[in-house]
Amino acid sequence: MTMKTSRDKRVEEKIRCDACPVMCYIADGKSGACDRYANDGGQLVRLDPLLVMQRRIDDGGQLVPFLDNADDWNGDLIAPQDAFVTAVGAGTTYPDYKPAPFIVSSVVDGVDMVTVVSEGIFSYCGAKVKIDTDRHIGPETALVRVDGEPVGHVTTGEYGSQMLSLGGVHHLTGGGKKEGRVTCATLLALCNGEAVDMQIDDGSSLLLQAGKPPVINGVVEARMRVGCGSATVGMFAAQWQGLVDEVVIVDDHITGVMSEHQAGKVIGWPSSGIKIIGRRSTPGRYFQVAEPGTGWGGTNLTDPLTILGPFDAKIAKPGQSLLMISTTGEQFAYYELDENLLPIETEMPERLQPSIRRIEENCEPALTSVSFMGGAGGSLRAGVTENPVMLTRSVKDALTRVTCGGAPVYIWPGGGITLMVDVTSLPENAFGYVPTPALVAPIEFTMRREDYIALGGHLDHVMSIDDVLAGKIGRQNDHKLSGKKHFAQQPQNPWPIRR
Repeated sequence: MTMKTSRDKRVEEKIRCDACPVMCYIADGKSGACDRYANDGGQLVRLDPLLVMQRRIDDGGQLVPFLDNADDWNGDLIAPQDAFVTAVGAGTTYPDYKPAPFIVSSVVDGVDMVTVVSEGIFSYCGAKVKIDTDRHIGPETALVRVDGEPVGHVTTGEYGSQMLSLGGVHHLTGGGKKEGRVTCATLLALCNGEAVDMQIDDGSSLLLQAGKPPVINGVVEARMRVGCGSATVGMFAAQWQGLVDEVVIVDDHITGVMSEHQAGKVIGWPSSGIKIIGRRSTPGRYFQVAEPGTGWGGTNLTDPLTILGPFDAKIAKPGQSLLMISTTGEQFAYYELDENLLPIETEMPERLQPSIRRIEENCEPALTSVSFMGGAGGSLRAGVTENPVMLTRSVKDALTRVTCGGAPVYIWPGGGITLMVDVTSLPENAFGYVPTPALVAPIEFTMRREDYIALGGHLDHVMSIDDVLAGKIGRQNDHKLSGKKHFAQQPQNPWPIRR
């Protein structure tokens, strides 16, 4: 007989968690590397409470402990038809040989429904970040860094917003160890609504937090532009007519000139003899009037007159008026031509003040939007059915509804189940991580019972929602839950179970 070493004894005194590929040995009273599971007297415990969404608010989200003996449960205040069991705190299917932690049956308008509930480990995931600003934050493809590590890149600018693509498998697993760790921590923080400092190569410093105004180079962004320069000309042409002789909307993408623009022509705006230095696209629409920057209209301009050439002396007249304004209305100036047809800045006349305020009024508040994106087309599906491709087909055929923490998701076309969800529509702290590194996100699949049977679901593991609310867990679970917590359905989210 071989004598046991002290290490052997230490290992024997621990339990091994198999909820992720790290497979931690956890001592009694300690938690694993993910801080999601712990050893409680030799029993594996999921530390975060199971979140149950309720259609009506009746307990203010008070934490309610599960009872060890479900027979002692004295009933729940929430009615089953108004409850939805989310995957937050449910546990995972990993290593994917067993059914999902909860497969819940319910009746909706007389129809038998099934919801399969599991936390998913997403190695293939990232975040798309939309930053409402027309300021230049960095060139496309420039790296985005956190703590000096690359975590993503700048991608295409959209209408009134700059976009970042963060995370993804190449940053999580394809770079150095620190790069993967920092990328995972960045995604986790953003998805859970925390603020993150970032630096773009050859660009700006950013402080981003989902649902909050972006902070760019230390300045809080307040307004999302009303439109591009061309659109702004069109929107307000009639309101400026008769008040000023020329209007130029300075914009990094499309600078608009009223007298040349189609909108001006249609309402009979006379020519002013103005000349714009830039690449003329179509009448009254100019590209590349300046370099991108944080000045007027997302350009590097501090003096808008630098985009003007000499006025045409055959058309322009001394005293002619000119309004130049940015797409957010934050920068504006008023000029009149002198005897030499040079624009001289003068005080903004009272008659033009309402139009400036109208542009400001039409600018929406600038926000940072974070969408989690992940692929659920892998082994996660085995927790739903013995034939995983059937789940994919059911989702594509719109027979199965996918939600994350009860929130609606967008499913991308094509293969697999690649989803995207606004992180602010999920419950607080709905995301976790494992040190592989990967993100843990809640996911639920809801369908009619007959469709669940058709896709080869784990029918012998279905339990009623009454049993879940009473504190019972599925027999496939090898861990306890630490409790459950009710939270109210967000007003903007539809109820996830529908026929």
